[in-house]
Order: sequence, then structure tokens, then C-alpha cells
Amino acid sequence: MKVTVEAPKFDADVKLTQFINARVGKLENFYDRITHADVFLKLEPNVRPANKIVEVLVSVPGDEFIVKKMAKSFEEATDNCVQSMERILLKHKEKIRVRA
Repeated sequence: MKVTVEAPKFDADVKLTQFINARVGKLENFYDRITHADVFLKLEPNVRPANKIVEVLVSVPGDEFIVKKMAKSFEEATDNCVQSMERILLKHKEKIRVRA
């Protein structure tokens, strides 16, 4: 699976991109037919401390899933996105199994 990390308004740190690649790469344990994953990092301009936004778009044959989470850090938001995506992929896998 290919993981692409995009941060349009700033330069993401190498450690952050490695962390994201490692976490998103673990999604293959839940669904092995993932073709690629795109991760978008955004900063929301406000005074709240939870202004880091992470969006994860996962493409599987015939479908795409997207999860968007906001947290105090990109790492926390990434973890939340991956947990949500795990549930989505397991539901999708079960749905395909029931049809077959």
C-alpha cells in the first residue's frame, strides 16, 4: 500500500511523516486489498488548542473511505483516524463476506 502525506500550508516534520506512515500502514492488517492511502494535514486558525486536523482517505477496489479528526496534536488525530478507519474497513470486509 502506498501512503501519501500532504501538508499544503506547512512543511511536515520527517518524524511526523514516519509516524503517519507506520500507523496508516497497519491498516493492511485489517483489510489487505487497500490500494493506497492519502493523509492530509491541516491547521485550523483559531485559539483553541485542538486545532490540528488529519484526514485519511483510503482507497480499496470499487470504493473510498474518508475519516476526519481534530485533536491537540497530529499524532493524536492520526491515532483517532486510524482507529475509526479500522472499524470502517472491518465493516466493509464483513459486508463483502456476507455478499459472497
